[in-house]
Amino acid sequence: MPKFLAVFMMRPESLARFRSLSKTEQDAIDAAGVPAWSAWEERHAAAIVQHGGMVGKTLRVTREGIGPATNAICGTLIVEADTAEAAAGLFSDHPHLTIFPGDSVDIMPFVTEPPV
Repeated sequence: MPKFLAVFMMRPESLARFRSLSKTEQDAIDAAGVPAWSAWEERHAAAIVQHGGMVGKTLRVTREGIGPATNAICGTLIVEADTAEAAAGLFSDHPHLTIFPGDSVDIMPFVTEPPV
């Protein structure tokens, strides 16, 4: 079955808006979001090939050297589905979009065998 990389995206300004909330508000979002995320993973366990993980600050390597960079990537997951549309459909109600301040989940097919 085809495998797809799901990349969780959150613009820096979306994260900043979340971080500007009070600790109580942030904790309430986490209290709702973490169990919902776990429940989403349980519902879609058969499609999840690799959990990937959430990521932090970026260092970018270029021909000119290494330095800090900013991008919207905040995590990854590998799923399998019959089509890219089916893989994308798995994420339509994901807590990254419905509870947390995530902006999108990008779905990309692997053209070579993914690491598992």
